[in-house]
Amino acid sequence: MKHQSGMNEVDTTIEALVSAVDLFSGAGGLTNGLERSGIDVRLGIDIDPACAYPYTANNKANFVLKSVEDVTAEEINDAFTNSRLRLLAGCAPCQTFSTYNQRARETDSRWWLLLQFARIVKEVSPELVTMENVPNLERQNVFQEFVQTLKDEGYKVSYQIVNCAEYGIPQQRKRLVLLASKLGAIKLLDPSLCGSGLKSVRDAIGDLPPLEAGGKCDMDPLHRCSSLSPINLRRIRASRPGGSWRDWDKELIAECHKKKTGKSYPGVYGRMEWDQPAPTITTQFFGFGNGRFGHPEQDRALSLREGAILQSFPRDYKFVAPDQDISIATIGRLIGNAVPVKLGEVIGRSILAHVNELECRAAVLSGGMQYA
Repeated sequence: MKHQSGMNEVDTTIEALVSAVDLFSGAGGLTNGLERSGIDVRLGIDIDPACAYPYTANNKANFVLKSVEDVTAEEINDAFTNSRLRLLAGCAPCQTFSTYNQRARETDSRWWLLLQFARIVKEVSPELVTMENVPNLERQNVFQEFVQTLKDEGYKVSYQIVNCAEYGIPQQRKRLVLLASKLGAIKLLDPSLCGSGLKSVRDAIGDLPPLEAGGKCDMDPLHRCSSLSPINLRRIRASRPGGSWRDWDKELIAECHKKKTGKSYPGVYGRMEWDQPAPTITTQFFGFGNGRFGHPEQDRALSLREGAILQSFPRDYKFVAPDQDISIATIGRLIGNAVPVKLGEVIGRSILAHVNELECRAAVLSGGMQYA
């Protein structure tokens, strides 16, 4: 059986071989990517109630509303019933490690959630582990503790910082990706093996219906954008793709940017460029003043749907039930926090390639491969 993905066709005849549980699942970006690669995701766990609908409406896996701190090995093992190879996956909340967070401290409870991930790894002992997070995490002691725990538990570990744009995701987003396996050495697939060239903003969202600031599309309720104040409407009209507030007339420049400390933030109040990948999609991408999130030619910020597409979510991905009101701030947070779906797919394909390689090697040596 073949599964048509955003990359190449993927052979899913071995999909029952690897089952997964997604810790810190969010709205399902990583899960959706893993499923598209052919991995059988059984369960997603997150503490945010807003994640429940998008996770279950778009994915096959079940969802549990719970803090990972309270998750037991028994719950994980129940989800892995009848699994041949088990994958524990997740992206611990990354805001505390982000370069945008200048006040990150070990007193932030999120700092230690990675150690809860390590606890579950030790208690469940899955054959495979993957984690995705911001690059800054690599420099933190808590990450090195996590890596050492994996090695002490018998895993071969690899990790690297990747730019999502190299894998065909239409944004410049650098992420730390870790893979670990008890079966042998494992690594992330090279971009050249994933069949995806550079994808631009135009490629991703150039065909969406035009909107005015504060408007929405009748055909897609998620294709809606925030309104702009009169001064911000003047500012965006004065902005050029790839430019910044430094291009404006003096009367348009915010007082905070006239100060010496404000001059180091040229990336806010900017328009994206049609023929380049988007900047990193944050949880505030729906606000023109929050980054280079102005539409390349329309006088508005990105819509929710555009942000989701730039995060490589499918165009029909559902984020809110039909009978519920749409909160731009809530859905923007879900989209910005998500693992890009295509990066999840690359991770899944890398894991399956690793398993296939071992299976083929074992077949050559002994005529077959058995897993407990």
